[in-house]
Amino acid sequence: MRVVVDTNIVFSALLNSTGTIGRLLISADRSVDFYTCEFLREELHKHREKLLRLTKLSEIELSELQSRVTNRIEFIHEGLLPEDELMAAEDMLRDIDTKDTPFVALNNCLDAMLWTGDKVLVHGLRKKGYAKVMTTPEFLSLADQLENE
Repeated sequence: MRVVVDTNIVFSALLNSTGTIGRLLISADRSVDFYTCEFLREELHKHREKLLRLTKLSEIELSELQSRVTNRIEFIHEGLLPEDELMAAEDMLRDIDTKDTPFVALNNCLDAMLWTGDKVLVHGLRKKGYAKVMTTPEFLSLADQLENE
């Protein structure tokens, strides 16, 4: 199963690595393949000071945690995504949040499920009939099913 994770999922895992999101990213069933956009690396770098302050970790500890959290995630550069997919995703997100465009476009290209904690994004996409999006409780339920198979 392919799962695209957005920025808020990774940030949540860094802020609470022993919580549900952290556990799922670090130890989900091996049949789950995680993907994200290269843009996420920029966001991690941009908000590094805030992450250090909130986690109360040292630079080294945060780097180690970031490595552990992102270890199973394959980063794909947005420039590799077809322009028509990016435009379609941006059009769909115009009245929701266009900052999520690369994640939705990547999700469509991979025929994956987008895992997000952004309730506005989930609601907005589902309202438009987009079914390839899931919340953390939904992914937790799916991950439990995969482990029991």
